[in-house]
Amino acid sequence: MFDTEMTSQEEHYEQLLGLSGAWKVSGVQLEIAAKRIVVGIYYDLSQPLECPECGQSCPYYDDREMREWRHLDTMQFETVLRCEVPRCNCPEHGVKTVRVPWAGKGSRFTLLFESFAIDVLKACSSVKAAAELMGMDWHQINQIKRRAVARGLKRREAAPVQHLGIDEKSFRKGHNYISILTDLDRSRVLDVAEGRDESACDKLFEGLTEEQLKGVKAIAMDMWRAYIKAAESHVPGADIVHDRFHISQHLNQAIDKVRRQEHKILSSQKDDTLKKSKYLWLTGFENLSEEMQVRFTELQSLGLKVGRAHAIKETFDHFWDYRYPACARKFFKQWYGWARRSKLEPVKRVAKMINEHFENIITYLKHRITNAATEGFNGVIQSIKANARGFRNFENYRVAILFQCGKLDLKP
Repeated sequence: MFDTEMTSQEEHYEQLLGLSGAWKVSGVQLEIAAKRIVVGIYYDLSQPLECPECGQSCPYYDDREMREWRHLDTMQFETVLRCEVPRCNCPEHGVKTVRVPWAGKGSRFTLLFESFAIDVLKACSSVKAAAELMGMDWHQINQIKRRAVARGLKRREAAPVQHLGIDEKSFRKGHNYISILTDLDRSRVLDVAEGRDESACDKLFEGLTEEQLKGVKAIAMDMWRAYIKAAESHVPGADIVHDRFHISQHLNQAIDKVRRQEHKILSSQKDDTLKKSKYLWLTGFENLSEEMQVRFTELQSLGLKVGRAHAIKETFDHFWDYRYPACARKFFKQWYGWARRSKLEPVKRVAKMINEHFENIITYLKHRITNAATEGFNGVIQSIKANARGFRNFENYRVAILFQCGKLDLKP
């Protein structure tokens, strides 16, 4: 059975908005043509005003200009709250605008609407789709995301972080990069800095407390000198672990250089043996189709230079399976000798690079960490860039990444 007790529109909306005390609904206006409901709110000045800074009771000073806040829709109608918010005169802090209970400071959206918008932004495949669904523009969406991320970063506890990852991602066209600091154990982005030099890394580490820095056991990264120097400076007690996937990437690039050089020579002799074979050499055998596996096996039997380069790379992959450093060192010594004697210049260069950084590579056997978590964010970050059609403003890019990948408590 329905409750037959009647309430006025004003009382009805006061209950819906959770208003109490001195905040009252003055009236509800239905604008049919605009498909909008406007809810007027006022403050009962017979009640004391509170300073938003210190909370003490203060005398009334005046009212601010009329303001509006977007609220959750009522049925299919956009709902707006409208109020002339009073100002109080605090003896200590001067004239201040009273804090309203339905919205955060500086926001033009109610707390409930912001919470709803965050859910929609998380669920939608693109910002454009979310904006169209909620009837908002990009700037309004960006405002909500900025506020949400600021809240999340403020609330984030300085919990111990044992394993970090530092990686680079492209920002704009050309050689423009950002650096991302990741908590590998929790698979979350801790922060983002513009550039990939030492100062960018300094900014990332400065976001951690002294206690957190002392607790870091290892950092996964590529062999970029700026990252190494920053890690040695900020967390000297942590092991540097050069990421195995970056090393594999370097070896794959060496294979492809050998392939291209050999294909050029063969093509000059009207030999198309290596034509359209790039995918075969750079993809794991188990990921090839049955037909491709047959062709790859045939190519490997021809004694090609690229076949030797591929064999050297595939053999090095066994390094990561070792449990004991002494055995791993013996394996590497034999592998390095083979690579250096291969007469394949691209392979020799990568082998030399690995040898120079070997002490920060063998640390993998101790910590078993990689930047796989950071790499896993690649799809999300690419989607963020595609949805925004690129970012001119770094801070907007940072906010978007932290919104989606920071595992922050975003809700108001």
